[in-house]
Amino acid sequence: MPTSALPDSRTDEDGSAVIRVLSYNVRSLQDDFDALVRVIRACAPDLVLLQETPRFFRWRKKLARLAHAAGLVILSGGGPAAGPALLCSLRATVERTEDVLLELTPGLHRRGFSTAVVRFGDARLGVLCCHLSLDNAERYAQGGKLLAQLETLDAPHLLAGGDVNDRPHGRTFRLIAEALRDCWVERPWGSEYTFPATGPKRRIDALFVTEGVDILGCGVPTGHPGVTEEDLRTATDHLPVLAALRIPAGD
Repeated sequence: MPTSALPDSRTDEDGSAVIRVLSYNVRSLQDDFDALVRVIRACAPDLVLLQETPRFFRWRKKLARLAHAAGLVILSGGGPAAGPALLCSLRATVERTEDVLLELTPGLHRRGFSTAVVRFGDARLGVLCCHLSLDNAERYAQGGKLLAQLETLDAPHLLAGGDVNDRPHGRTFRLIAEALRDCWVERPWGSEYTFPATGPKRRIDALFVTEGVDILGCGVPTGHPGVTEEDLRTATDHLPVLAALRIPAGD
C-alpha cells in the first residue's frame, strides 16, 4: 500500500516538470475495458507506455477508443511497433515519434519499440516503450537494442519501460538496470509485483530512467485514490506501474 501520496503533475518555477508515467500491458483489450479506463484515469498520467495493444484488425480504431476514453491522445505505436504504444496528455508537446520493428525470429512473435521525444514546458524527454521476447536469448539481444535505440533519441533525459518479460535477477533485466536506473529500486511506492494481476508474484514490468531525472515514487498503484482491487484484477492480466518523475529543464 502507498505510504504517501504520489506527487501531482506540475511545472516548477525553475522550469522543471513533475510528470506521472504509467506502464501497462493491456492484453489486446480483451478484458474489462471500463475497468482499464478507470485505472488509467485514476492514475492521471502525462505519459502512458502500453504493451500488447491491438495489432491487426481495426487496431487504430481500438487504440483511439482507449485513448479517448482515458482522456489522452496517441503519440506513436500500435500495429507499426508490433504492440507497444505511447499515449500522452495534452500537457505534452511532441517533437517527433518513431516506431521501430525488430528482426523477426522464425517461430516467435514480432517485437518492436514505440518511441518519442516530448517536452513538458522546458523539460525535454526521450521515451521508449517495449515488450520484450519470452525467449531468453532473443530477449537479451532486444535488451541491447533497447539501450542502443534510446541513444538515438538524442534527448538530455531518457525514459524506458514496459513488459520486460524478465525478473530483476534475470540477465536482460540486469542489462537494462545496469545502464539505466530502476525506478522501483530507487524510490519504491505502492506494491512491487506486477504479474499475474490475480495473485501477483513476479516483477516483470518496470520503468527506467537516466541520471538527472528525480524519481519521486514508483510502483503498482494499489491503494491509490480511485484505483480499486477489483478493477486491477479485471482490467487485464498485468498490474500497472505508476511513477512520478521530476524532469529538469533545459536542452
